[in-house]
Amino acid sequence: MSIQWFPGHMNSTKKAIAERVPEIDVVIELLDARLPGSSANPLLAELTRGKPALKVLNKQDLADPELTALWLAHYQSQPGTQAIGLDASVTAPARQLIAACRKLAPLRGGMVKPVRVLICGIPNVGKSTLINTLVGQRAAKTGDEPGITKLEQRISLASDFYLFDTPGMLWPRITVEQSGYHLAASGGIGRNAYDEEEVALALLDSVRTRYAERLQARYKLADFSSATDEQLLADVGRKRDGLLPGNQVNMQKAAEVVINDFRSGAWGRITLESPEQFTQWWAAGQVRDAERSAKKAARNTKPTPQRDQANSAVDGVDRDDVD
Repeated sequence: MSIQWFPGHMNSTKKAIAERVPEIDVVIELLDARLPGSSANPLLAELTRGKPALKVLNKQDLADPELTALWLAHYQSQPGTQAIGLDASVTAPARQLIAACRKLAPLRGGMVKPVRVLICGIPNVGKSTLINTLVGQRAAKTGDEPGITKLEQRISLASDFYLFDTPGMLWPRITVEQSGYHLAASGGIGRNAYDEEEVALALLDSVRTRYAERLQARYKLADFSSATDEQLLADVGRKRDGLLPGNQVNMQKAAEVVINDFRSGAWGRITLESPEQFTQWWAAGQVRDAERSAKKAARNTKPTPQRDQANSAVDGVDRDDVD
């Protein structure tokens, strides 16, 4: 299954960002530290190309610190890019953002040339929480469902520092299958766009090797190294009283348990992907997408009776008579 979610308001967000970017000095992209590659928006990278970037790995308190360090190094190695990790609800680390942005735009500052920063990210990544932390009051709506912010807001963080907040935005086509599952598991995709059981199975597949001991401790499981993902999910259901009449496992309930435990941090500090893994997934996704585009183009150029007639009318030749 390929998960896709790009509601109409995201297209409006895309246009708003494109219009705002020319006057922006720095772009902050808020990422989910548990899935830093999957939560990075390739459409945003295209829209803001050439602008200094600050990658902020939010929810680092829920992420594996070793993998967070690898991801920070990965983004720091990119030209014109800085990267920091934080928990958006903690004030002191969040204030680092202002200093980091000033460093990325050294020629801006003061009342005449205020620093203008655009903050972007996928839905439900914590932008509104971060903004409220920076401002010190409730300046943006927050919630545990994607799509809370609907309009751009301009927020003054200092007399010469303006922050432009934009609604959460995904991209029109998610080409990395694993990313679709990871985004759904994190809460970045609307509930109606995916099947919870399939997402839970993909989530277990992503964590069962690196974090096997965490799962065993959480659900009091025996060694499950030889079990399938479906068997593992069923075992979770049994341990969480998810049984139907006839001793059948309620797989829907088991899936809800797995997803909610991941989101809440009940498994401990978990990261679903490494830079190396995501690089491989991205390359494979690009190949598949190119093949898909080629097939689509071939279908569009395949001769049809209507197209043959149109060609004959143009050149005066009945193509059925041509060898």
